[in-house]
Amino acid sequence: MRVLRLLFGLFLYGLGIHLCIRANIGLAPWEAFSMGLANQTGLSFGDLVVITGLVIIVCDFLLKEKIGFGTILNALIIGKVVDVLDFLDILPFLNNFWPGILLLLLSQVVICLASYYYISAGLGAGPRDALMVALGKRLPRVPIGAVRGLLEGSVLLIGWLLGAKVGLGTVIAVFGIGFILEFTFKILRFDVKGVEHESVLTTMAKLRAAS
Repeated sequence: MRVLRLLFGLFLYGLGIHLCIRANIGLAPWEAFSMGLANQTGLSFGDLVVITGLVIIVCDFLLKEKIGFGTILNALIIGKVVDVLDFLDILPFLNNFWPGILLLLLSQVVICLASYYYISAGLGAGPRDALMVALGKRLPRVPIGAVRGLLEGSVLLIGWLLGAKVGLGTVIAVFGIGFILEFTFKILRFDVKGVEHESVLTTMAKLRAAS
């Protein structure tokens, strides 16, 4: 059941990113980074999300942060979900402002629901979240919000320089997601601080014990 929660959450996360892209009014920082690289390399957006995620996992490992099966699957699945949805092309790119705003807000709600499902599985934080935590541990005098801001600001700048679309949607994605996430977790009565993530080794040990 935990694996199913994880996989469902990762699918929802990919769907949320797809909706954000189709809203067409600006990308969130990491999505802008991947889209910028996709524009320059010719690789698909999803492939760049996967490659970026795997590189970050290596960084997390070198920084001695806990790596779980959820961390690895996060890197492998979300980008490919976006690619599949892009291939199906069910939802067109929106060209009107207000429908774009509504779709962007919907994408943020979907991403927050996705976060609830995959985080509550307890099988490992996402690669980017783990990187933020790892950097925060090594910069104890710097507030974690500043660490996140510097990290996301850097990738957003790179994405913008590489041609990714940055606009009002970017502002909403950066500043609105926290409020929507808090509201979603409150409705679902989910205490994210109470989740103890398992490393790959811990999960494998439990599987061996169960068998």
